Amino acid sequence: MDYTFAQYQESAQAIRARIGDFVPKVAMILGSGLGYLGDQVEQPIAVPYGDIPHFKASTAPGHKGRLVFGTLEGRSVAVMQGRMHHYEGYSYEEVAYAVRVLRLLGCGTLIVTNAAGCINTAWKAGDLMLISDHIKFFMESPLRGPNLPEFGVRFPDASHLYTPALRTMAKETARALGIDLKEGVYMYFPGPQYETPAEIRAARILGGDAAGMSTAPEVIAAGHCGMQVLGFTLLSNMAAGILDQPLTEQEVLDAAEACRDKFSRLVLACLKNL
Repeated sequence: MDYTFAQYQESAQAIRARIGDFVPKVAMILGSGLGYLGDQVEQPIAVPYGDIPHFKASTAPGHKGRLVFGTLEGRSVAVMQGRMHHYEGYSYEEVAYAVRVLRLLGCGTLIVTNAAGCINTAWKAGDLMLISDHIKFFMESPLRGPNLPEFGVRFPDASHLYTPALRTMAKETARALGIDLKEGVYMYFPGPQYETPAEIRAARILGGDAAGMSTAPEVIAAGHCGMQVLGFTLLSNMAAGILDQPLTEQEVLDAAEACRDKFSRLVLACLKNL
């Protein structure tokens, strides 16, 4: 469906009725197994997606499906504990809907995280990757349909969707923490099936370092409405065909739990350094 600007405003107004005069500056979208950062928000106000007009439900395992507003590392934040995915049956516009609402509420920066399969054979499961760029070839864009000029132009530039200055800050932060932070390209696949070994070989040839089923739609929408973006990937498993073993959902959640401390320290330190 094509949402109107009035519908985005209606969603924002419903949230404002719950959070009062609080103005979030940083939006955080937390992926599979990574939603625990939302539980660290101070003076939290939790708003379930089901209470917000036009929001969709998040059905993926490990996704709580709510927005948490409050303070984290001294920053006023809006944390999405769970995101929407195209494979859940949602259009890309529906997947990215929350980003525009958070922009209306005051968020100028988006920190986005995900868990993904590792394509780069020089790396290993459990590594963290700073997203430098993404590849999204499949189907339509979240900006498809009538352009809403209140958010941005009809044909937005995508040269620097992942803000260079924030990437530099993240690399410096990781060095200071002694965390080995890879940097690479995230390749979007629609899912829900994991990629085939042949698809992973093709992705590697095209320059992809990680394969996942989220993030790109939200980042496209964020770039369109002028937000700065910082993206991180937990390389939860080696992608299809690299190891002689099947890929499982539990593997992703187990990897997120194992990397919990390292991932938390990095993201929270970057948030503090914004």
